[in-house]
Amino acid sequence: MGSAAELAAAALVMLGFPALMLAALVPSVPAFAALAAVTYLADHYLHRKGSYLINRLSKVRAGLSIRFLIRQLLLVLLLARLSLSDDLIFYGAVACFIAFYGLQAPHGALVTLIRNRRRMPVATRNIDLKSRIRIPDAPPRRLLHRSAEKMLHLDLFAVAGILVSAEAGSAVAGFTGIGLTAGLGCLYVLVLVPFVRGRRTPPKADVVLAAVDDWLAAYRPETVLYFSGSRDSAYQVNMWLETMEQLDTRPLIILRERAILNNLAPTTVPVICVPGGVHLMNLDLSTVRVALYAANVGKNIHLLRVPTMKHVFIGHGDSDKLASVNPYSKVYDEVWTAGRAGRDRYAIADVGVRDDDIVEVGRPQLAPIRTWQGVPGDRVPTVLYAPTWEGWDGNPGNTSIVLAGENIVTRLVTADPPVRVLYKPHPFTGTVSKDAKAAHQRIAALVEKSAAERAADPRFTADTAAMAAAKAELTRIEARLAELAGAGGTKGDEAEATRDGIVDVHRHEEIARLRTEWNTAYWCSFPSYEHRVITGAQPRLYDCFNVSDAMVSDISSVVSDFIASGKPYAVTDSAELGAEEFRRQNTAVRAAVILSNSAAELGGLLDAVRDPAADPLADARTELKQYLLGPDEPKSIDQFNAAVGDLALKAEARNVGQESRLGAANADPAESAELTNAVPGQRAASAGETDGVNAG
Repeated sequence: MGSAAELAAAALVMLGFPALMLAALVPSVPAFAALAAVTYLADHYLHRKGSYLINRLSKVRAGLSIRFLIRQLLLVLLLARLSLSDDLIFYGAVACFIAFYGLQAPHGALVTLIRNRRRMPVATRNIDLKSRIRIPDAPPRRLLHRSAEKMLHLDLFAVAGILVSAEAGSAVAGFTGIGLTAGLGCLYVLVLVPFVRGRRTPPKADVVLAAVDDWLAAYRPETVLYFSGSRDSAYQVNMWLETMEQLDTRPLIILRERAILNNLAPTTVPVICVPGGVHLMNLDLSTVRVALYAANVGKNIHLLRVPTMKHVFIGHGDSDKLASVNPYSKVYDEVWTAGRAGRDRYAIADVGVRDDDIVEVGRPQLAPIRTWQGVPGDRVPTVLYAPTWEGWDGNPGNTSIVLAGENIVTRLVTADPPVRVLYKPHPFTGTVSKDAKAAHQRIAALVEKSAAERAADPRFTADTAAMAAAKAELTRIEARLAELAGAGGTKGDEAEATRDGIVDVHRHEEIARLRTEWNTAYWCSFPSYEHRVITGAQPRLYDCFNVSDAMVSDISSVVSDFIASGKPYAVTDSAELGAEEFRRQNTAVRAAVILSNSAAELGGLLDAVRDPAADPLADARTELKQYLLGPDEPKSIDQFNAAVGDLALKAEARNVGQESRLGAANADPAESAELTNAVPGQRAASAGETDGVNAG
C-alpha cells in the first residue's frame, strides 16, 4: 500500500478535489489557490516516489490526465461563480484548456513513437555493434522522463495567471499565463519532432539483427548461458557470471527479458537480450555447441528446439526442494549436479531423468567460501541466522522465521558464554506473508536492541583506533567506487546502452578488487562482538559465511552452500516432522543439529563451535560435503570446463553424423529438405514458430 507519507499524499489528492469544488462553488479564490497547490504538490510527490498508489488511482478512473482536467474544469466553474462568464478571461481560459488538451495527442504520440523506435529488437552488452551500424544518441532524458506529467504541469502558468486575474480584476496576468502554457506546450511538441525522423532514429530491426549476426559470425560463440525469468530472478543468472568468465570456450549469455538485462551484474562476457521468439530463432548460433540453462521456464523451448547444440540444465542452487527434481529436466541432453546427492535425488524422484544423463561437476560458485579453522581465542564466536523466505504456497515448513525465528535469536543473544549474531534474511522475506514480515521486523528489533545493550556492557571492549581506520578506508573505497560508477556512465536508453555497453576490463577488475577490500574494511569497522542485521546486496551471503563460525538456516540451497565451509550448522524443522523423518526427507541435514520451533537444541550447535574437538558431527559433515558438492580435487571449475568440453565433442560428433546423413539423402529431395530445415540460423523462420509449438 505504500509508506505512510504516500498514503497521506494520496488522501490529500482524493480529498483535495471535493474541497476544490467547494471552494469554486463558494466562491473563494484564495481557498481555491491553496487547495490547488496542495493537489499539485501531493500528485507530484506520488509520481516522484513512483508510488504504487498512482496505478491504483488509474484503476478507479482517476488517472493523471483526468485529475488535471477536473482541476481545470473546476477553475472554469470558479470563474462562472465569480460572474466572469461574460468576461474575456473566461473565454480565454476555456480556449486555452481545449487547445492544451489538443496538444496532448501529438505529444503522447511522439513520445511513444520515439520510445518504440529506440527499443532495439536485440539489446546487447560487450558486443561491438558501433562499428557495424549507426545508433544515434538518445534524446535528452529531461524530454522523455515522466513526459506526460511534465506536459500536463505546463498548465500551472495558465492556472496561476487566471487565479491572479480573478482576484485582481485584471486580465493581463491571466492572458500572460495562457500564452506561456500554450506556447510552451507547442514548443515541447516541436522539440520532439526531430527525434522521429532522419539520422536521429536507430536502424530498423532487420539491420540490427544483421549486425548481430555479423558479430556472431566473427566471434563464433561456443557455449551459451540461456536465461529467462522475472526481474526478481536476476540473481539466478548473476550467480553464473563468474563461471562463464572462466570457461575455456568462447562464452555468450542470452537473456529473454529486458528487466533481467537491466539487473544483470557487471560481466566481461558478451550478452544478447532477445525478447522476441522469432528473432532468437533466426539468430545464427550455428557455432554454439553447448547451451546451459539456469531455470526451467517455458521460453527455454525457443533454444531447446535447436539440434546442433547440446542442452544442459545447471540450475541456480542445490537443495532438497522439489524444484531440484523438476520433471521438466528430462527435456535436456544432460543434467549437471554438484555431487552424488543430486544424482540420487533424481533416482528417488523417478521423474524420467536417466542416470546416464546426469554429470557431477561440483559448484564453481562456492570457490570464495573458506573452510573453518576454528574460533580464535580472542574473538567471540559468530553465529549466522540466515532463514529462507516463506514461499508461495504457505507451507509452514518453508521458513523458520515465523514459528522459530524469535526463539532462535533470543537463545543466541542470551547465550553464555556469549556469541555474536548476524541476521541475514532472504531478500523476499515478507513479500507474501504478513506474519513473516512482522516476524522479521521483531527479530531485527531484537538483534538491534541486544547490540545496543552489548555496546554498554563493560565486559566487551573494542579497538576504536582500528575501527576508525577501517571506517576511513570504507569511505575511501566507496568514494572510488562511486567515481568508477560515474566513469562507467548511465546510458541514455536501451539503444545507447547497446551501442556503448562494452565493459572496460581494467575498470571491471579494479571494481572487483575494491569490492574485496570493501568487505574486509566493513567487518573491521565495528566490533567483532557486535550483533548485526544485514540486508541488501552487500556484504554478500558468502562473505557472511566466511566471518561466521556456525549457521542456523532452513531447507534451501543456503545450507548446501554453507556445507562447503565445513563449519557446524543447524536446520529448523519448522513443519515439526520429527528429527528422524526430517533427516530422511532432506539430505542436507544429515550432518546438522536439528532444531524444533522452540530452538531448545541450539546448545548442541554452540558446544560444537566452542570445542571443535568434541564435535560429534564433524566427520559426518566432511562426508556429506563430498556427497553434496563433490570432491575438492579437481577444482569445481576444472570439472565444469571438462564437462563443457566433453559435451561439445558429443554435439560436434552428432553434427558430423547429420551432415553425412544429409549427403546420403541427396537422392531423396523430401528427406534432404527435412534435414536442412533442422539447421538453425536461417532467416526464413515463420511467424507461426514464435511460441515454439511447431518446433520439431
